[in-house]
Amino acid sequence: MTKDTTITRRALLQCAALSSVAAISPAAAFAAADAPYPSRPVTWVIPFAPGGATGRLSLLICERLSLRLGQPFVLEHRPGAGGNVATRSVASAAPDGYTILATSTANVINASRDPAPTTAEGNDDLVPVAGLARMPLLLLVSRQLPVKTLPEFLAHARANPGKLTVGSAGPGTVQLLSADLFRTLGGITWSVVHYRGSGPALTDLASGHIHAMFDNTAAAVDLIRSGKVRALAVSTRERAAAFPELPPVADVLPSFETSGFYGVAAPHGTPQAIVDLLNREINAALADAEINRHFAELGATPITGDSGVYAATYRAEVMHWRKLVAAQASPTR
Repeated sequence: MTKDTTITRRALLQCAALSSVAAISPAAAFAAADAPYPSRPVTWVIPFAPGGATGRLSLLICERLSLRLGQPFVLEHRPGAGGNVATRSVASAAPDGYTILATSTANVINASRDPAPTTAEGNDDLVPVAGLARMPLLLLVSRQLPVKTLPEFLAHARANPGKLTVGSAGPGTVQLLSADLFRTLGGITWSVVHYRGSGPALTDLASGHIHAMFDNTAAAVDLIRSGKVRALAVSTRERAAAFPELPPVADVLPSFETSGFYGVAAPHGTPQAIVDLLNREINAALADAEINRHFAELGATPITGDSGVYAATYRAEVMHWRKLVAAQASPTR
């Protein structure tokens, strides 16, 4: 487990189920009355290695929560299994508001593989708290690769079947699914290299150890602006506000469209009063002008609304990815 010692203050979490409101036990009610929440540090679990979009967005929000709620929010990275290691650990944590999960598109994709109807976070052991942001992905290439445009990259990949290496943030992640969709629609072949998050993959891309990858604007922005990697296109049908010069992949591959989706969840049984408190505070943070400025620099669009709105958005996102996963010509590697 990797711990990010950057501390942000005060707490997020305790919640009840979203679709079916769980009853608060007398013991929980007594504890809440005895020690107003939060009364100690909160662990904010990030399912990937440091350096990715989930961590960067989480840090901005946690700093605001710490100041507003008066307790540290400790960012703790628990990478592995495409986000499942962290998800399982939070799902099994005490529903007391002191362990919270930063969710991402990986949770949505994992839920999309389950044929059963999706409820809340797509996992009966978690309840939705709030949305954080949506953002496009970028097709990134090593500057050592002799291409400067999307058509040049496609031509190069087709002329060198199986010779390119593409980075993945892990199985079931939006980075890998985007790469697989691109590979299928582009009629190309390459080798996938899996990492425990996009941070390590980006490091290898910048050093030329891999040739290409898809990643979120928030994770890649610094490397792009410092000239260490080259961005060729954006994954959404609209151009990204942070990189308006980049064309959509759909300009060349019309069926292509993906994006990153981020939010917050808590263990099932967390009192609704705590869910509501966290939701209000996260929404207040998302409305802050300074945080909005940082989000815009990272290419992120805030997702606001109560936990019910977030749950509905989450379910819609699962259905979207379910269609994309089913449409793949070959299984994700």
